[in-house]
Amino acid sequence: MTDQRQAGVSEHTVEEVVRGQLAKALGGKRGMVEAAVPTILFTCTYLIGTRYGWQVAGLDPLRLGLALGGVAAVVLAVVRLVQRSSVQYVVNSLFGIAIAAFFALRSGQAEDAFLPGIIYNSVYALVLTLSILVRWPAMGMLIGAVTGDPTGWRREPAVLRLSSRLTWLLVLPCVVRVAVQYPLWAVGAVGWLGAAKILMGWPIQVAAFAAMVWLLAVGRTPLEQGAQEDAQDTGAVEDSGADTGEAARTRPRG
Repeated sequence: MTDQRQAGVSEHTVEEVVRGQLAKALGGKRGMVEAAVPTILFTCTYLIGTRYGWQVAGLDPLRLGLALGGVAAVVLAVVRLVQRSSVQYVVNSLFGIAIAAFFALRSGQAEDAFLPGIIYNSVYALVLTLSILVRWPAMGMLIGAVTGDPTGWRREPAVLRLSSRLTWLLVLPCVVRVAVQYPLWAVGAVGWLGAAKILMGWPIQVAAFAAMVWLLAVGRTPLEQGAQEDAQDTGAVEDSGADTGEAARTRPRG
């Protein structure tokens, strides 16, 4: 049973999971560009329209910016479909602009287009932190899902510790985003919010996953170490018991 667990959950398994998530998060240069285009169009349209008074001509910069961002996401999705490539990242972007439009149009404030992202990162950071505190770190559950043994990784103390550290690296980008973007939202700095959302989107997420890879590379924590130590301790106890029994048998009576 122990050998099967070690084969299923090992240092190399954890590294493969992290590298797989890094590749998925990157989505290539194209994926990062596609994620940024709607935000750039919305922010630039709103700022330019407000500065040059498009309202006088009957144009609402807020609605126009949201519309252009949505159209851009749809066009990018259509291009992906025509090329028979994955639309995952474009769909995420389209869903994001739809939620942003709902918040912004409901209040009439452009900065509220960025509020869903701030709320999402706050909740995400809280959930990840709780998973660490209750000793069910999210990265560990991901490892369990990949290996097909949802709880096996928890039997290895080294895996549990490593999973907690890796999960903290997922919490950090969320905390940084909220710490920077919430004050900007509070003062209605739409331009800075747009720039912060782009710079703190894929780039900071990729940096977090890169830090995970670095942690695995420099740490090289042998995940089987705990099992080996247990085996050594067990062997020592057995040897001690054998020695005690032998001494009892050879001790002269009377």
